[in-house]
Amino acid sequence: MAKILIAEDDRISQKLAVKIVEELGHTAFVSPHGKHAYEALTACNDFDMLLTDIMMPEMDGQQLIKTMRGDQQFMDFPIIIMSAVVGIGEISNLLKLGATLFLAKPLDRAELQGYISRCLGKKGSKS
Repeated sequence: MAKILIAEDDRISQKLAVKIVEELGHTAFVSPHGKHAYEALTACNDFDMLLTDIMMPEMDGQQLIKTMRGDQQFMDFPIIIMSAVVGIGEISNLLKLGATLFLAKPLDRAELQGYISRCLGKKGSKS
């Protein structure tokens, strides 16, 4: 069972993401924005993955990715971006910044479950 941090300010998206994560048997923790998520990750370094929105107050998902990838302990940390308001160019930029995968909103249960499994599989097999 993995500990998955969900950085999302929208209550409906939070609830859906938590439900999907918990259906897989994992534990979900919710952060209301990127700054809170980064503080939670650095304070308690036993999370296995981050699922984050892009558009959030205080620190958006793009800044969160930059901050995490600039921190040695999070260089290879799995990050799934979820957003409804980005185009192909922005998705490409997010992946270049260090996002592991991108998922469009509204969240598709099977797709998110597959992405989580892929990310956790990569984390478990450090090559």
